[in-house]
Amino acid sequence: MKRVVLFFAGVAAGIALVVVAAGWIGWPVRFPAAMQETATTDTKTEARHEAPGHIELSEDQVREAGITFAQASGGMLKRHFLAPGSLIPDADHIGRVSVRVLATVTELRKRLGDVVEKGEIVAAIESREVADAKSEYLAARLTNDLQQTLYARQKTLVETRIVSENEFLRTRLTANDAQIKLDGARQKLFALGLSEAEIADLPNQPPESLRTQFLRAPISGRVSERRVDLGGLIGREGQESELYVIVNLDDIWVDLAVSPEDIGAVREGISVKIRAIGTEDEANAGVIFVSPLLDRETRNARVIATMPNKDHRWKPGTFVTAEVPLSGAPSTVIVSKKALQTIKGTPTVFVRDADGFEARSVRTGREDDDDIEIVAGLTAGEIVAVQNTFTLKAEFEKDEAEHDHD
Repeated sequence: MKRVVLFFAGVAAGIALVVVAAGWIGWPVRFPAAMQETATTDTKTEARHEAPGHIELSEDQVREAGITFAQASGGMLKRHFLAPGSLIPDADHIGRVSVRVLATVTELRKRLGDVVEKGEIVAAIESREVADAKSEYLAARLTNDLQQTLYARQKTLVETRIVSENEFLRTRLTANDAQIKLDGARQKLFALGLSEAEIADLPNQPPESLRTQFLRAPISGRVSERRVDLGGLIGREGQESELYVIVNLDDIWVDLAVSPEDIGAVREGISVKIRAIGTEDEANAGVIFVSPLLDRETRNARVIATMPNKDHRWKPGTFVTAEVPLSGAPSTVIVSKKALQTIKGTPTVFVRDADGFEARSVRTGREDDDDIEIVAGLTAGEIVAVQNTFTLKAEFEKDEAEHDHD
């Protein structure tokens, strides 16, 4: 038995010597398949640890994780400040139906909220002043017609020497005076609000209608206020002179209050984003006025912006907030804030490569609500992960923990 044991011990020692000798002289040594597989696995593990910060994911794994990409590029950050304000009607789209004489309201054709067209009759009044002005015009018209006829006749007679030149000159003077009085009476009717067609039709109207005047809408829009009642007396001192207020909301103004520190960044013509407080509504408006003065009480400057409102979704009186853009120098590299993850206290992005992702530390600069400037660690044109980067962070930290454990 002792001889057998000594025999196998000698064989083992001989094999060991052969392996050592082969290593000295460079002969290849072949191990069994199981030993080779174990060696290969150890080599891969060492290779993975030799490249810390790299995450290997297949296309299917990337798709299942919902990871999306974007190219890092240069541009301008959308920096801004916020300014409070409210919506008001466009001052160019407010019309008032008013009277300029003492009168009684005899007809109101529109109610609150009714839609009206420009030039449409909305009310009627009766006034002695209107009757007097119309009568004056009709009398001046008849007188002028007569005097112009006499002047035409005298002009023919003076050429045949039947009428003296002095008499002809007196007739011409009278005709000119009649024309001046007619023009004055006509202008008075215009001042009272009568149209060209209404004045031309006066000779055809019955005498009892001379005291009646129809009031027309100055603009198209909706009736927002009705300030008188049927039969009410208007136009007297201390009495209401406006019957209706008509507002067109196809465009609306944004009245903003901007602090002295920020007013220097506001220019007429820039676009601002308007958000209604308490809702998700937002729209773009263009600045049309920047006040050169500060309010004495609030010390803020008034800024007016206008925006389209064809569907009348925006209502006057609504409180809003405006995002006013700030100008600045362009950035060489900008990425979405969603692309950043903080690893060991350092901002990190995951750069896409052929085998997966590289976790790369970067240094950040300026930022806005959505994007951030990268000043070091990333170049324009590189592809970075944007959506669901927390998945990559978790995978990276898992590999780091395994590496530290090994």
